[in-house]
Amino acid sequence: MTSHAIGTFEVKGTPQAGEDGADGSIARVLLDKQIHGDLDGTSKGQMLSAVGSVKGSAGYVAMERVTGTLKGRSGSFVLQHSGTMRRGEPQLSVTVVPDTGTGELAGLAGTFTITIDAGKHSYDFEYSLPARP
Repeated sequence: MTSHAIGTFEVKGTPQAGEDGADGSIARVLLDKQIHGDLDGTSKGQMLSAVGSVKGSAGYVAMERVTGTLKGRSGSFVLQHSGTMRRGEPQLSVTVVPDTGTGELAGLAGTFTITIDAGKHSYDFEYSLPARP
């Protein structure tokens, strides 16, 4: 059975120094999130990004471990991001990495849709979990 969790989050990104000799075309950022709503908790992660030579074109990948409570069930899990923007047209996939759920979130699967409106982040998490024992 599929369920939905909705809410908001704030994200802080901390740019990291590039490797010696790197041309700066790939950036690495540490992520720190505060998540509110049906999913309540924090996450820590890392993002790699690159900007294209045409305005509005870029891409990123990220992994983040979310720790908290999802509608009363506590534990952690990992989200995998893959995003591209081609001349201003975004495409984003954020999914739970299989078998990363811990505690009461063991067996979690799902997709995490992110919306940014006027600089504010919100989410709609479509997920499934095994029934409680």
